[in-house]
Amino acid sequence: MTDQLRTRIATEADIPAISALMDRAIGELQRDYLTPDQIAASRLSMGLDTQLIADGTYVVVEDAEGRIVGCGGWSYRATLYGGDAGAVARDAAVLDPAKDPARIRAMYTDPDFTRRGIGRMVLAANEAAARAAGFTRAELMGTLAGEPLYRACGYETIERVDSMANRGVAVPGVRMGKILATLESEVAQS
Repeated sequence: MTDQLRTRIATEADIPAISALMDRAIGELQRDYLTPDQIAASRLSMGLDTQLIADGTYVVVEDAEGRIVGCGGWSYRATLYGGDAGAVARDAAVLDPAKDPARIRAMYTDPDFTRRGIGRMVLAANEAAARAAGFTRAELMGTLAGEPLYRACGYETIERVDSMANRGVAVPGVRMGKILATLESEVAQS
């Protein structure tokens, strides 16, 4: 299935389609993990951070018809998570790849396209871009729904948080991290 998909850098023109995909993913993919009130509240701490698009570090996955079916980004800025909604403290400070981990941010898959490798495609593209920028580690704030994917891709729990937003109903999350393999170690493993 992934051979019919392509990954590209998102543009401002993609924002409406990305926002619609995120809204559907938040509403549908968290049902097994959160209450309806938590799902509604999660929109305060989730969603698109348009700074990622401006920085050129946000990717979309398109199907053969050009429909956006997945998205996610990485960042060289200090903000770990949170969209433009503003319920999460943001910090645009630039990270130092020699000592700071890159941030994996705002990953979503269209509910009609789950279990097809899209999340892994997005994660791999962003990890590769972060490595190319000199980062050797990555961190993210995962939802409970996203945690199994991140764990399967080598991320380990750093801490669990009771609430990702600074207001509204508490929505749990899990901060996770991973050492990014170097090209040399990837070649040695294959």
